[in-house]
Amino acid sequence: MVKWHMSCLISGMLAASLFAAEASAAELGAKDETIKLAINEWTGQHVTTHIAGQLLEKLGYKVEYLTAGNYPQFEGLSDGSISASLEVWMNNVGDIFPKALEAGKIVDIGQLNLQTKEGWVYPKYMTEVCPGLPDWSALTKPDCLKALATPETFPNGRLLDYPADWGSRAATIAADNNMQLTAVPAGSEGALVAELESAAAAKKPLLMMFWGPHYALASVDVDWVKMPPCKTQENEHCINPPEVHKVLWKEFEGKWPAAYAFLQKFEMDASEQQKMMLAIDKNGEDIDAVTKAWIDANQATWEPWIKAAGS
Repeated sequence: MVKWHMSCLISGMLAASLFAAEASAAELGAKDETIKLAINEWTGQHVTTHIAGQLLEKLGYKVEYLTAGNYPQFEGLSDGSISASLEVWMNNVGDIFPKALEAGKIVDIGQLNLQTKEGWVYPKYMTEVCPGLPDWSALTKPDCLKALATPETFPNGRLLDYPADWGSRAATIAADNNMQLTAVPAGSEGALVAELESAAAAKKPLLMMFWGPHYALASVDVDWVKMPPCKTQENEHCINPPEVHKVLWKEFEGKWPAAYAFLQKFEMDASEQQKMMLAIDKNGEDIDAVTKAWIDANQATWEPWIKAAGS
């Protein structure tokens, strides 16, 4: 036990030395001025931001988390009331983002490298009734359609879709490819997740529109349909995984050079994010504790980001 405590003490001292060395090697800049990080509407973004925030604090910065809507945040980033937004989904930026970027009020420092997905998912046991999955053509076979059909959709198979007010291309994609599927909107995100979990528990056939990262994908074993090919990349009915970028206030680099270098290298892995989302959203765990535990267990992952801040 004494040896274990000594080992922990030495590890802690080495970690502290690492941060001190990197922080002194880099120019921290205005370390007494708070870096304000945007918190948007979804848990994955919270996870990303809290991990970045805790590591910035270890570098010697003051950090504050500000609740900001996905669209309104770009006004805050433009005037400096928000310093950074670290998980900006490029398929959902509206027209404020490109205007602010073109005007030079904000800076896009590149991708978060979050492995995003969107499309049709199914529990993996579905291959028993729809052999040929994940290829989309399996969904055109009579036995598969019969398994997916409900009294509401018969003789078509049922495709559980996004809530109606979200907008969706699922029904159009099915129609474009002459698929006998009827898209039925879910009432909410919670309803989508509840049906996925109940279907998995009962081994019930299910096809649904979904996206990732999402905590449900950490608890239910699903696969993604290989969608019909797009005629052109510009086809608005195509579903392509959206890029996720990191966006900063234009004065960020000049004010906090080491933080800027760190955030350029900072990344988030989708499978790791999903595990943390599951702990927070499903198990009710505290986000600060969950993200701190990830930092404690993954020093080899974030050490290069810290070193970049000292280059």
